[in-house]
Amino acid sequence: MEIFTYIIQSLNDETFYTGISNSPSKRVTEHNRGKLSYTAVRRLWKLVYTKRHNSYGEARKHEKWLKKKNKEYKKYLAEKWTISSAG
Repeated sequence: MEIFTYIIQSLNDETFYTGISNSPSKRVTEHNRGKLSYTAVRRLWKLVYTKRHNSYGEARKHEKWLKKKNKEYKKYLAEKWTISSAG
């Protein structure tokens, strides 16, 4: 099973949200539709980072680790990911 950790960033107030999904782009759409109360008030969101994992347990462990990181680290990851996904 393919599963990802992802980070989205609010276009409203630059808040970051970290989660797990088998389809991060689909999940961002759900966040932008207001399906979760935490992210609904900070809409709109953009996907700024993903990392593929081989198991849910591995993804969950990474998600917990990412959630402990500060905003500056998440900004760094977002910038690095944007550059690497641009080619």
